[in-house]
Amino acid sequence: MTDGDGQLGLFAPGELPPAGDAGRAVGAAPQPPEVAALAARLPAGLYLGTSTWSFPGWAGLVYARPESTSLLARRGLAAYAQHPLLGAAGIDRTHYEPLGAEDFAAYAAQVPRGFRFVVKAHEALTVARWPDHPRYGERRGTVNPLFLDPAYAAEEVVGPTLAGLGEKAGVLVFQLAPQDLGVVDRFVDELAAFLAALPTVSPHGGRPLYAVELRNREVLGPRYAAALAEAGAIHCVNRHPRMPDVAVQARRAGALDAPAFLCRWMLHPSQTYASAERRYAPYDRLVDEDPATRRALAGLVLAVTARGRPAYVIANNNAEGCSPLTLLRLAEEVASRPAIVLPDTR
Repeated sequence: MTDGDGQLGLFAPGELPPAGDAGRAVGAAPQPPEVAALAARLPAGLYLGTSTWSFPGWAGLVYARPESTSLLARRGLAAYAQHPLLGAAGIDRTHYEPLGAEDFAAYAAQVPRGFRFVVKAHEALTVARWPDHPRYGERRGTVNPLFLDPAYAAEEVVGPTLAGLGEKAGVLVFQLAPQDLGVVDRFVDELAAFLAALPTVSPHGGRPLYAVELRNREVLGPRYAAALAEAGAIHCVNRHPRMPDVAVQARRAGALDAPAFLCRWMLHPSQTYASAERRYAPYDRLVDEDPATRRALAGLVLAVTARGRPAYVIANNNAEGCSPLTLLRLAEEVASRPAIVLPDTR
């Protein structure tokens, strides 16, 4: 299932544009000086971004004028990346089908050095049984032989992602939909073996960063945290009604001691994805603010960046109504707090 991200088929490098779009670039919305000043006050290593970038309702917020969803999907990323606060973006369409290295390279070419992508892995790796949905055809309801298959992950997901994005690869997320995972300890052992078998060196140098995102809260415990730590992977803290609040997740998963911090702020607790889409479209304003999550996230990212580790926050429109404004309010919360100074233990 889409889990509300809605990026399936939005971008295909090299495809023909609709009539009237040929050769036209997307302009960036001018930002008030105080937005750039706010960005300069944020801690180093904090990457803020949205789940995708193809929303006409962001005219005046991110884009200079209203544009079609199709044009924004193909050409909006370069304008998006000019926003002072948006130093990251989620690539979610990869959840539905793997992309080749050339597709990822086309994304990377549109953004400046220092920009980072948070990429969702193909769902073939994260569903034990194919969902009973017409989209899956003859596979629907059957056991998935590729579930937690490290060979498939390395060849079809990790390799192309790292080769195409290069140094702009931020985090590769394995999002597990809500499902029957069987005995929790046995599943965690299988997950640990999967993570341990993934590539540990990027073609461009450095170690790839892998994250696991859960919708089964019963998995979140010491055994799971230990499995992540052993593999050098991280828990993707997520704001979603199926999961505990972000501070509880961070504590149970050892997020403050991990190599990096990632939160995907997905859905307001009062909404389903369907109701949020009806209530929030065209995503041009905040409708249901979530100040408790904002405060908790601000504290978490300050604690992580004070330790010299990167922190990523990816917001969905369904979190509060407009993800660029959600991130603006989060940035204001972060910047309003005193810097965390850790004791010198040398």
